[in-house]
Order: sequence, then structure tokens, then C-alpha cells
Amino acid sequence: MNQYPDEHGEAPGAVLDQPAGDHGMTRIASARRPAFAIRLAIAATLTGSGYIHAQLYLDGYRFIHVVGDLFLLQASAAFAVAVLMLFAAPVLLRAAAAGVALGALAGFTASRTIGVFGFTEHGLLPAPQALLSVLLETGTLLILAAWQAATTARRPVAPNVP
Repeated sequence: MNQYPDEHGEAPGAVLDQPAGDHGMTRIASARRPAFAIRLAIAATLTGSGYIHAQLYLDGYRFIHVVGDLFLLQASAAFAVAVLMLFAAPVLLRAAAAGVALGALAGFTASRTIGVFGFTEHGLLPAPQALLSVLLETGTLLILAAWQAATTARRPVAPNVP
């Protein structure tokens, strides 16, 4: 049986090398459980970040020229990717999740250094949303990086053929 994950980060289910046990579990079902748990964790961090940005948008950021629209865009993208992540996680969707998190962190950093369309903030204000947002987005990136590293480490190395 092929024990390596497919492009969705899950073990392929075409061949079972062991019959179902007393609990109806197979090796394939147990192999898919960690991938779903990881997808669920990524979806949760994205949803948290999206919620914070949506809340800030409604609490007054919508009146800030351009920046308000960017908050709404970030919230929408985070929610959309989070929902899709519950169903599958092909490489492109994982890249989208990383892009959403990196975009939010880049906007956070820019708003505290050079400014974004004339808008600047200082420190971890608004509190506690700024800190929570940074933690959630960093968490998204760390989970994605760990998942990619684990997936890459499990793949066999092709032999050198002259």
C-alpha cells in the first residue's frame, strides 16, 4: 500500500492492506484524521483572523479611505479560504491560506512603520485585536510550514538514474 500522502495532504484510499477492526477503523481512516485536524486548525486560525478584521471594519475602520476596504477584503478572503480548507487542502489552497496570513501581517507591519495610504497605527493598538490577529496569523503560517515540512519529509527520494 502507498503510505505517502497525495497532493491534498491525505493518504490515498484506493488500497487497504488491512481489514476494518472492531471499531470499523482502517489505516486509511486513521491516516486521514491528522490531515483533517491540521486543516481544522488552519481553518480556525483563519476564521479568528477574519472575524477580528470584520469586527474592526464594522467598529469604524470602514470609514478609513482604502484601508477599510482592505480590512473587508482580508476578512472575506480569510473566511472563504477557511471554509474551503474544511473540504480539502491542495497545494494551491494552502498557498492561498499563507497568502491571506502574510498579507495581513504585511499590512500590520506597514501600518506601524511606513503607513498604508496615509494611515498609521502604533504598538499593539487596538487592543486586544492587534495582538490576537498577529498571533492567529503567525499560527496559521506555523501550522502550514510544519505540515509542509512533515509532508515533504515523508515523500521518498527518487533514485539517481544515470
